Amino acid sequence: MAPYHIRKYQERDRQRVLGLFSQGMVEHAPTTFRHILKLPRTFVLLLGGPLALFLVSGSWLLALLAGLTLLAALRFLAKYPWSQYVDHSLHTDMCDITKSYLSAPGSCFWVAECEGQVVGTVGALPVEEPTLRKEQLELFHLSMASEHRGQGIAKALVRTVLQFARDQGYREVTLSTSMLQHSALALYQRMGFQKTRQYFANMTGRLACIPIIQLTYQLPSAQVSQAPRQRGGL
Repeated sequence: MAPYHIRKYQERDRQRVLGLFSQGMVEHAPTTFRHILKLPRTFVLLLGGPLALFLVSGSWLLALLAGLTLLAALRFLAKYPWSQYVDHSLHTDMCDITKSYLSAPGSCFWVAECEGQVVGTVGALPVEEPTLRKEQLELFHLSMASEHRGQGIAKALVRTVLQFARDQGYREVTLSTSMLQHSALALYQRMGFQKTRQYFANMTGRLACIPIIQLTYQLPSAQVSQAPRQRGGL
């Protein structure tokens, strides 16, 4: 494995960072499509829709076209939430990464660089809830170039966020990921993140049965500070 180092984001990284982020999201579409095809409701739709049309029209051609149209619609449904998330991010926090992540204390954005090229990214912002902004840091946009996955770089990026949170005095690091992001979910759980909530982000996610999973990592300093209060309450 070629050596790498992690550093703060610079404006010259912008195009590469946005490319990694966009590609990392869109590549989940095939997994989502396979997931949708396995749903019982999808089986009923793909079988029942064309069959009903055949019974009404008597045309196998119309039934076949209906089936292909349904498959195309399902493929669009599989891609839509990922492309929508990319579009939303490019118009919000990823529109100006320096302003969003590097203009105020308590937030940051890092890149992993290998042989002069950015191969990984991760960002961190205080949570939006005003009462928790000083206690919880939220991890965003952990992305890795496909050819550099499985080399421990993503884990190092997450550790960078955890250490930053400790240094800044946060009590917890939180993040959200989808049920279908298997590698990321497994990584977070191996590193000690605990599932705290599961919900559907929108109607598309509900229709496709793709819940968002919220995970939280309680920093050791916070665990230690809570222990005396717990013992005192017994």
